[in-house]
Amino acid sequence: MNGLLSIIIPTLNEENIITNTLEKLEVLRAAGHEVIVVDGGSCDKTYSVAAQYADSVLLAEEGRGWQMNAGAEYANNEILLFLHADTRLPDNVDKLINQALQEDGKSWGRFDVRLSGKAKLLRVVERMINWRSCFTGIATGDQAIFVKTSTFKQIDGFADIPLMEDLDLSRRLKRIERPVCIKTPVITSSRRWEENGIIRTILLMWSLRLAYSLGVSPETLSKYY
Repeated sequence: MNGLLSIIIPTLNEENIITNTLEKLEVLRAAGHEVIVVDGGSCDKTYSVAAQYADSVLLAEEGRGWQMNAGAEYANNEILLFLHADTRLPDNVDKLINQALQEDGKSWGRFDVRLSGKAKLLRVVERMINWRSCFTGIATGDQAIFVKTSTFKQIDGFADIPLMEDLDLSRRLKRIERPVCIKTPVITSSRRWEENGIIRTILLMWSLRLAYSLGVSPETLSKYY
């Protein structure tokens, strides 16, 4: 196992944050890991900005699942790491992933998450997300899911759905084995929570996940997201 990562970032109109995200990955690129940005048809300068920092910038149909599948198809390395454009990885992410996979003998996992905002209620949200994920073995995209390329191909990647692609992927990976849970957190933007209201966002996300678990289609749920 060479332990090299292919970091795949789906984007859509992220020119205001993508530079900061990619600059922090330069150290990993220098160590031999690759960064692949997959744009879903941005109307701003995301594509041209990303091209200055990423190893590859691809165009794909809008939708995180489709974009991340395109990136995975193009990737060259042994481990895929799916990263949201507004999420920051810990400095030693490559060592953390390789150590966790080797020690636990697993093929996939995720990180604990920390939200960037300072509101006390966000600390509660973080703990709920991390606890639920460890208890259920299901990860969300904000938790920087990583998986061996061979295992990702074994389950045919992300499903062809417009929403809940991360939960669906986790469920299928969980049939193989439970994830390794890395306690060192990734830091993801709390902008969605703060703009829409923390309580309102909690209720929305719970409602969507409950509906999904009860069999409501991702196509229907995407209208309310």
